[in-house]
Amino acid sequence: MQTRKTYTVQEATRKLEHYCAYQERCHQEVRRKLEGMYMIPEAIDVIIVHLLEHNYLNEERFAKTFVSGKFKIKAWGRRRLTRELRLKDISKVNINQALAEIEESDYIEVFNGLAEKKANSISSGDKNKKKRKLIDYLLYRGWETHLVYEKARELFG
Repeated sequence: MQTRKTYTVQEATRKLEHYCAYQERCHQEVRRKLEGMYMIPEAIDVIIVHLLEHNYLNEERFAKTFVSGKFKIKAWGRRRLTRELRLKDISKVNINQALAEIEESDYIEVFNGLAEKKANSISSGDKNKKKRKLIDYLLYRGWETHLVYEKARELFG
């Protein structure tokens, strides 16, 4: 029979300090990690408060880092970024602050680059099929509907 590792509050706190220092985390990720370590709810609350007080855990900083990374690396639009942050229980205020960090000119530049690159890579012959594929791709990536349809009209008539 395998026994599961148990942690004292101090051990778990140290482990979670490293976990949060390695990469920005949201409250939900930290709570799940602690639950996975079989910590009792009271200990989880104590540890989360400690992480907040010592600035290991900061939801605003997490939201800004998340938005910046997913926008630059995965070219996600505002709708996808908002949806993903909501799934992580990030507050509306922090989501809006993080989205405000994206320069409008950068946003449009990334969108146009992504749309044109995708449009050039779609090989199916029919113009309407190409248009549909481009629209589906950009909507999945979380770009606003009006931008997507304008761009599809511009590229495929």
